[in-house]
Amino acid sequence: MPMQGTEADFDAFYRGTARRVVHLVYASTGDLTLAQDCTQEAYARAWQQWPTVHAYDDPLSWVRTVARRLAISAWRKQGSQERAYERHGESSSTATGPPTEDRVAVVAALRTLPDPVREAVTLHYIGDLSIEQIAHETNTPAGTVKARLHRGRAQLAAALRHEESHHG
Repeated sequence: MPMQGTEADFDAFYRGTARRVVHLVYASTGDLTLAQDCTQEAYARAWQQWPTVHAYDDPLSWVRTVARRLAISAWRKQGSQERAYERHGESSSTATGPPTEDRVAVVAALRTLPDPVREAVTLHYIGDLSIEQIAHETNTPAGTVKARLHRGRAQLAAALRHEESHHG
C-alpha cells in the first residue's frame, strides 16, 4: 500500500500549485515580495503538518487561507511603514522588477476595493474558486459573496476606465 502524504506528494503539490497562490496573494496585496514570502511560509507550514494537510479534502484551500492570512496581517503592519517610504520618495518593492503595466493597473484598481470585496474578486478570478468555495473559505453566505463579486466588478471596471482615461 503506497504511503500517503509523502515527500513526493508534497513536491508535486507544491510544483502544481505554488504559482497560483503567489498570484492570488499578489493580487490581494499588490506586493509581489510579500506574496512570495507568505506563500513560502504557508507551504513551509503545510510541509510541517503534511500528513494532516494532505488528508484534507482540499489541501490547496488550506494553503491559500494560510498564505492570505499571513499576507493580510503583514500588509496591515507594513501599510504604515510603506506609506512613510512613499512620502520620502522610496519604495521598498523596487527590488522585485517591474510587473507589466496591465498587471499594475489591475492591482492598483484591486487596492481601491474594500478588503472583503477584493478578497472575493481575487479568489474568484485569480484563484478560480466557485462562489460556494469562496463562501466556505471565507465563512460568508453565498449571497454575500455574489453581491461582493458584483460590486467588485463594477468598481474595478470604473477604476480601470479611470486609469485608461488618464494614460490613454
